[in-house]
Amino acid sequence: MNSDQSSWTIRQEGDSGIVVSFPECIDPIINSRCVALACEIRSRQLPWVRDVVEAYASVTVYFDLLAIDNELAVGVIRDLANKTVAEPEKDKELEPIRLPVCYGGRYGPDLSVVSAYAQCSEHDVVRRHASVTYRVYMLGFLPGFAYLGKVDQKIAAPRRKNPRLVVHAGSVGIAGKQTGVYPSQSPGGWQIIGRCPVKLLNWSIERPFLLESGKRVRFEPIGEQDYERIQESTL
Repeated sequence: MNSDQSSWTIRQEGDSGIVVSFPECIDPIINSRCVALACEIRSRQLPWVRDVVEAYASVTVYFDLLAIDNELAVGVIRDLANKTVAEPEKDKELEPIRLPVCYGGRYGPDLSVVSAYAQCSEHDVVRRHASVTYRVYMLGFLPGFAYLGKVDQKIAAPRRKNPRLVVHAGSVGIAGKQTGVYPSQSPGGWQIIGRCPVKLLNWSIERPFLLESGKRVRFEPIGEQDYERIQESTL
């Protein structure tokens, strides 16, 4: 670990937000500190904390400004950040969540685009994409949409110049060094290379998102018949 990975700043955001920021980059050590800090704050069950949101390199705490003085709230979060950075929780090598993906064809219309960008075969794009154990760096954009990294540099194709109005739920996309699975249908500009038949959202349970910050993910290539079979079994 270097000093940049342990350095951080704290500031108030608006009337009721506090942001703890680490150096802005896609880095597993920095992200693990964000996850650890967010978990530490949640574990305290502070009555004035309304929400805690971790991102790639920051943690934002939203608080009830009628329940606590601003400076006191900032002081509490600063103390917790100091404790977390001074005694970092070791990043656990979690067993990855394995997500089946049918690559290419009608499920992955941009596989050929990524193949052309990478100057390699579509088979090689799939092999490279499925050979990495990804880290969930943050959730955002849509409920349950997990930003995963890092993608093999050779296939790290940029976003589409013209986003699609409709991207189907389960679509697996690439945008630079990031990859992700659309949990629900929405517009989107990522390069779609496949589709996953597993549902990532379940609003009927307490923790509705299959993917959460800090978890690991592996993609497993499957054929169309397996895709349809798995999809039918989850209906």
